[in-house]
Amino acid sequence: VQLQAFGGGSVQAGDPLRLSCAASGRTISNYGMGWFRQAPGKEREFVVAINWSGDNTYYADSVKGRFTVSRDNAKNTVYLQMNSLKPEDTAVYYCAADRSYRVTWYQDQYDYWGQGTQVTVSS
Repeated sequence: VQLQAFGGGSVQAGDPLRLSCAASGRTISNYGMGWFRQAPGKEREFVVAINWSGDNTYYADSVKGRFTVSRDNAKNTVYLQMNSLKPEDTAVYYCAADRSYRVTWYQDQYDYWGQGTQVTVSS
């Protein structure tokens, strides 16, 4: 599975942004998916996970209520809608695929990673 995250950019605080993660090589319809981010000088951290069907999600406290994850298995794509962005959301955002059906926030349980897309939020 190859994952490509895109949709990042430079925005102002309070603006929205939607990231997409397109998968190729095989279907991800039975994979759990996750979004992670890495800010400059910091370790990569969990953002949100979604199970194979999209009816189970788990958010990091820092994004809960502002970010929404969804997936379209017919398009082999996962989305991350980010609203009310803050400067502290500035990071490279990565999508990842877990070959199980579950929701998980453990990075080690993900099998495939995309290359990342930069999100910069200015105040």
